[in-house]
Formats: sequence, structure tokens, C-alpha cells
Amino acid sequence: MRQVVLDTETTGINPQLGHRIIEIGCVELIDRKLTGNHYHVYINPERVVEQEAIDVHGITNEFLADKPLFADIAQEFLEYIKGSELVIHNAAFDVGFINYEFNLLVNKIPPVENYCGVLDTLAMAREKHPGQKNNLDALCKRYGINNSHRELHGALLDSEILADVYLLLSGGQTSLLLDKEKTDEGGAGGIRRLPGTRKPLPVLAANTEEAASHEKYLESLRKKSGQVIWDL
Repeated sequence: MRQVVLDTETTGINPQLGHRIIEIGCVELIDRKLTGNHYHVYINPERVVEQEAIDVHGITNEFLADKPLFADIAQEFLEYIKGSELVIHNAAFDVGFINYEFNLLVNKIPPVENYCGVLDTLAMAREKHPGQKNNLDALCKRYGINNSHRELHGALLDSEILADVYLLLSGGQTSLLLDKEKTDEGGAGGIRRLPGTRKPLPVLAANTEEAASHEKYLESLRKKSGQVIWDL
């Protein structure tokens, strides 16, 4: 199963007011493991980035001046995400911006939903933790994910953090780190990740003596409580 954890940064909050994407960050998960295959690009939005947005992500108009236009990266971006399930926090926001950008192209690209599935982790979090704060920072705190290096929003960094959040939110398994330089400092709950290509650990069956000892222990539990969970 291929999933792409995705985040964007933008010039403002509403594409219908002409706001544009200025950064896309994606990390790839295959069978719930990070592969190290990521996609990251800054984009010249051909318009001014509002100060309120700069205060959030720190990406200035001067920095974006020499970056490629969305039209220049649209095809490579589409090829990267095509056929995957996109994992996005507050998916309506990012998908709305991506579809707006696709529609602005001379050779328009159909909506992203035509190429990908979309999973909204905000909706997942609200269902699992109703009535609580479910933004990315709150979820990091709830699940013990170290995001102290996140002073400003950034699409690639937020995608990496969201990958950890998603794996814990959806099943308790954290992601597996490939990058040697990364340490426990950036991992979920201080867990060091292992390569996705690592062979599965062998499953060792109990020998006859161990099985007999286990059964003897279970019998003592049955006498005390009448039933044990292994019998259910």
C-alpha cells in the first residue's frame, strides 16, 4: 500500500480569493513504513504573500522570487502522487488549493481525487478524540511526538511529523526512520526508526518444555479465576 503524507504552505487561506501554493512537501509510506522517497519544492506564486501567512510559515516574497512556477512542476508533482492515498491534515484545505492550481494550468489537470485517494487525519482525530484540540501540535503532545524543532510551519517538516501522528493515530505503530543522520530527537516518542528494507524478525515457537511450563501457569490461573483470556 502506497501512501503519500502531504502538506502545503500558501500565500493566504482561500484560493477563491486568488491565493496560491508556495510550498509542497510530501513523504512516502509503503506498507506503513517511510521509504526515504520524498518530494519537496518551493513555488513562485506570481503574487504577493500576505504578511499574516509569512508570520505562520516564514516564507518571504524575496525568497520565492527565483523559484519555479506551479506550471513548471505540475507534471512531476502529479507523477509523484498519482495512484497513492494522500494523507493530509485538514484535507479540504490542501486539496482545494491543489485543484485550484491544476485548474489554472493552460492544459488543465482534473481534480486530484481522480488520481488519488484522500485520507483526512483531522477527521480521524476528531472521531477518536471528540471535543479535544486536534491540530498537529496538540496531537504531537498527545502522542508524545517531539516537535520542538518546529518553530514555524513548513510543508516537508509538517509532513514528516504528520507521518508519525498518522501511524500512531491509526494503529499505534510509529514510522521507521531511514535517514542515518536523524536520531531519537526527531522521532515519535523517542523511538529510533529502522530501514524499511530490513528483513522481518524471525518468529520463534516455544519448545516442548516451554509450552508445558506455560500450560502449567495457565492451569494455576484457571484455578484462581475460573477462566483466562487465552481460553476465549
